[in-house]
Amino acid sequence: MTVIGNIVAAISGVLYQPWCVPLLLVFGGIWFTCRTGLMQVRFFGESIRVVSEKPHTENGISSFGALMVSTASRVGTGNIIGVSAAIISGGEGAIFWMWVTAFLGGATAFVESTLAQVYKKKNPDGTSYGGPAFYMHQALHARWLGVIFSVLIIFTYAVGYNMLAAYNLQTSFKAFSFYNESSTPAVIGVILMVLFAVIVLGGAKRLVNVTGVLVPIMGVLYVAISILVLVMNAGNLGAMFGRIFESAFDFKAIFGGFTGSCLMFGLKRGLYSNEAGMGSAPNAAATADVSHPAKQGLVQMLSVFIDTLLICSATALMCLSTSVMPADYADKEPIQFVQDSMSSTLGSFGPVFITVALTLFAFTTLIGNYSYCEGCLKFILKRDPSKGFLTVFRLIASAIILLGAIASAGLVWDTADMAQGLMVVTNVPSILILGGIAMKCFKDYERQRKEGKNPVFKAANIGLFDKLDFWQ
Repeated sequence: MTVIGNIVAAISGVLYQPWCVPLLLVFGGIWFTCRTGLMQVRFFGESIRVVSEKPHTENGISSFGALMVSTASRVGTGNIIGVSAAIISGGEGAIFWMWVTAFLGGATAFVESTLAQVYKKKNPDGTSYGGPAFYMHQALHARWLGVIFSVLIIFTYAVGYNMLAAYNLQTSFKAFSFYNESSTPAVIGVILMVLFAVIVLGGAKRLVNVTGVLVPIMGVLYVAISILVLVMNAGNLGAMFGRIFESAFDFKAIFGGFTGSCLMFGLKRGLYSNEAGMGSAPNAAATADVSHPAKQGLVQMLSVFIDTLLICSATALMCLSTSVMPADYADKEPIQFVQDSMSSTLGSFGPVFITVALTLFAFTTLIGNYSYCEGCLKFILKRDPSKGFLTVFRLIASAIILLGAIASAGLVWDTADMAQGLMVVTNVPSILILGGIAMKCFKDYERQRKEGKNPVFKAANIGLFDKLDFWQ
């Protein structure tokens, strides 16, 4: 395990050099933001309007349903522990760079999800599926690249992210007297494994129903408690924002040690949380039944904002507004910083609330993450996996959750970082090449909205004559 850990850490270190993942994410975000004329601002209200639209067919998944699946994956342990880890390792300024990453990532999320809608495939019952593997295959004519990307998604979500979610959840119980290093992680891992297996063996529809209920409830409650903490610490807010911006613009420190800087940790943990550019959310976006691909692109842009600018900010500001200093937690679990911050304001209720919230976040993360995997299996195999194969796959995915709960911190974090980095270097170059198609979709949508229409997409209207399952 030590040898594996060293290899994973070395690969991750290369991926997060300034010229690799950071360059792709920042350049891609700026490029698409400019090409869409700052759509994150101009079309923010439109994204809220679109998310309430109903599907066109009885069996179709609504924009909101697809949003909840992608948000279930995005809104998870990264919003609590990922944020805490970024602040502890990179300083308060990491939060500012998380905000920047999310703002730019909104345009990237629009492009990748719009492309997924354009190239989505039709199920026998009329519903749809798709994702980056399918636009890599059909638009780039590179099925081999789609296969590689599909394998990376399965590895990232069924292994990397789900192991990390299980590990992060079990560490939250360290605040309680009953926690035992030798047994509690395994007990929590077994409970998570069983609950996860019950859900995934029940099928995708049940998954959508579960996430559709849990995600909004936990998100609203978490933000409400965070606002309460901010109000109770209102006198500290000025100094808090001062530290955030002072640290964020300490360029001498940033470029003197980039891999350990606030910019790097803001970008890395921002990516772990909002996933913009990774190519994960397009798998959910492709399932939505909408009249125009750009509609779901706008919805996925909104998902990035919900995740980082709302939920991640809630964690960051809630913690930094207290008198608890992140520098004191350099050698401790990141969750302890969050729990102690809450405890300093809300007393014994704080750690209990964080553990309950993290349990809901982790559970929806686990099932949201898994939702991306079966479509990738279908792409790799060129057919629907057999029931027996899927059952074995689901049981293996369940067992991996137990493994994550009892694994070491270094291994689970480095594995997740490496996996998400590999997805970025595969997906972002692809959407940069195909971005022109998404831009034509965006302009077509914008034109129809200016004409007072409910936009309806025809592929031929943008000069796209590929053989598509939809939009003819």
